[in-house]
Amino acid sequence: MDEGTRENARARAAEIASALLESLPGIKRQLSSDIRAAYNDDPAAQSPEEVTLSYPCIYAIATYRIAHELYRRGVPIIPRILSEHAHSRTGIDIHPGAKIGENFFIDHGTGVVIGETVEIGNNVRIYQGVTLGAKSLSHAEVTTLRGKKRHPTIEDDVVVYSGATILGARTVIGKGAVIGGNVWITSSVPAYTTVMEASPRRRTRK
Repeated sequence: MDEGTRENARARAAEIASALLESLPGIKRQLSSDIRAAYNDDPAAQSPEEVTLSYPCIYAIATYRIAHELYRRGVPIIPRILSEHAHSRTGIDIHPGAKIGENFFIDHGTGVVIGETVEIGNNVRIYQGVTLGAKSLSHAEVTTLRGKKRHPTIEDDVVVYSGATILGARTVIGKGAVIGGNVWITSSVPAYTTVMEASPRRRTRK
């Protein structure tokens, strides 16, 4: 690397660092809304301080919000390192490219996966084991779709219960919908709709 390239890299790094510092008040405001959502939605929470210091979702979301700022400014590798560190600590896998609104709460959180091009609105609550992912791709499709929309959109005020799997770029979960546990969704759900598995038949053997 010649000196001119090094100088350009230093200037770019300084620009990104300055932009990240300027974004911190906005990140703090978003995190305050996430903490408030966790406290308001979880009757087990004794105080906002308990949520802040002990809830794995806050660690994961805080890391995501910083990583997302770096990701959208084109910083290579570092955003993924941050997100994978949080993943290893919490079991919550949020790609830094995802777009997540305010008042976001992941209850319990273990096993949650949120893909790169997921879009999540405001006041969304999801539970453990939820996957917001892409459909399986062939090798040719991987090359074609790299960097393009592949994951679902979750609109405002949606609740997604544990174990639900929601896949695909064209899948939109409408505002106010409730997605029950363990459902598999690959098509859009209208606003204010509840989706759940049919009740299983119980059999008792002696």
